[in-house]
Amino acid sequence: MSRTRMRQLIRYPTFPAPFQRLHGTTVWLRADVEAWIAEHRPPRPTDGDEAE
Repeated sequence: MSRTRMRQLIRYPTFPAPFQRLHGTTVWLRADVEAWIAEHRPPRPTDGDEAE
């Protein structure tokens, strides 16, 4: 994931809070981020869905 995309995502009020802030970087727990993605990502088309 690019830094630009990460900056966009962390602006969402529902994005998980950082686990820790270190000198020059911020750390999130992978499980927190993956749970957020699973909840907020739009469903992807399946093989049976037609592209529009």
